[in-house]
Amino acid sequence: MKKDLEIPEATNIFVAIVKEYNNEFLCEDWNAYIINNKEVAIEMVLIVSKGYDEDKLLETSLMRKKIEKLPAKSFAKIELLQGEVITISNFFNVTFFEGNQLFDKKYLFEKGTIKEGALRNIPLLNKRGILVK
Repeated sequence: MKKDLEIPEATNIFVAIVKEYNNEFLCEDWNAYIINNKEVAIEMVLIVSKGYDEDKLLETSLMRKKIEKLPAKSFAKIELLQGEVITISNFFNVTFFEGNQLFDKKYLFEKGTIKEGALRNIPLLNKRGILVK
């Protein structure tokens, strides 16, 4: 039965990690965002994330986030990445419905890619960050 399920890979959905100023704590934070660059809304968005470093045998807790509906051409904050988490590999598994079809995609920010020198303008967010397509 499981082998009969066909879940296509998502398109025009991205994950970005953005460095932005936190006015409440007066510091710079790294935040992860999901971006819906589709012309239609997506629903029941489930995001599972985890950080890991295979060399040091280090891993973070598994984080889960649910977004009921993400409108077309919009974005939502997923989570704050603190401390050492930005120096290790981070993956985000995104699953959602578009209409009645289930979609899935994995996004990986490899170890060492979350850094100041990699920041680029992300148009829909209108912020500087690192984007994985």
